[in-house]
Amino acid sequence: MSRKANNEIRVIDSISQLHAVLGLPEPEHPLISVNGLIRHATFETLNGKQVVYPFYSICIKKDFKGKVQYGQTSYDHDAGVLSFYAPGQVTATEVTGDDDATGSWLIFHPDLLRHYPLYSKIKEYGFFSYALNEALHVSAREEQMIMKIWEEIREEYRGNIDTFSQDVIVSHIDLLLHYCNRYYNRQFLTRKAVHHDVFTRFEALLKACFFDSASLREGLPEVSWFSEQLHLSSQYLSDLLKQLTGMTTQQHIHQYLIGLAKERLMQTNLSVAEIAYELGFEYPQSFNKLFKNKTGMSPNGFRSLGREQSNRH
Repeated sequence: MSRKANNEIRVIDSISQLHAVLGLPEPEHPLISVNGLIRHATFETLNGKQVVYPFYSICIKKDFKGKVQYGQTSYDHDAGVLSFYAPGQVTATEVTGDDDATGSWLIFHPDLLRHYPLYSKIKEYGFFSYALNEALHVSAREEQMIMKIWEEIREEYRGNIDTFSQDVIVSHIDLLLHYCNRYYNRQFLTRKAVHHDVFTRFEALLKACFFDSASLREGLPEVSWFSEQLHLSSQYLSDLLKQLTGMTTQQHIHQYLIGLAKERLMQTNLSVAEIAYELGFEYPQSFNKLFKNKTGMSPNGFRSLGREQSNRH
């Protein structure tokens, strides 16, 4: 049986320290390491612990047989499964005695990228903030491409280090992330049926939320609330909705809210302040600002124009 992670948080300060903790050989480069065919038993020293790393890591689990939990749905999947971690994220490792799967791990310190455009660009990749149950599932061909890049990185830092080595290594990481981004977008497309189900449930939650006056008295619904209800990370939910509809979670919330506001401005005699409070705004000024930003006119201006047009007919 696996052991649940406890509240102990261990901070790993460097790649060298991580290698020492896991009983791996000293890293050949202080800022990057590629480790292949690591068995789960290697992580026994961190089993049940929460750990914080100061570097980026990409893990691929290989030779997995069985089902992979993805959100609330299980899939049969025997190809690679990738997980991404950004510096400062708290992770937990759970080792099971009967899991003989192997994997590979690419870890690199942000300092490696510091003087390159990728240092800022890497923060734009949403998959580094996805939850563990939103790992990237890759085909055998995609896995081979990733492993090929990893091997080229390893060969570069194992060779004679010169003034071009870091440029080459960072270029390989950049290429790797481009491929991962492509694979994530492919995953959105190939799992359309599941994602449409998520979208349907999101719409139902959205409608229920805005028709629950007690809930709205506590304030506007936040993206994090919807993602928690759907058991997805906020970033993944927004990426999923953007792929399906062209709009993020926040944009969907605003669109629905503005639609309700227009209805009440045209079909009731409620004041703008009353409508704002009914829709979950603490301050009418915030409602006015959002409405004008989305429609190009104030709530009162929209109401006046609408009634003028109605009277003409």
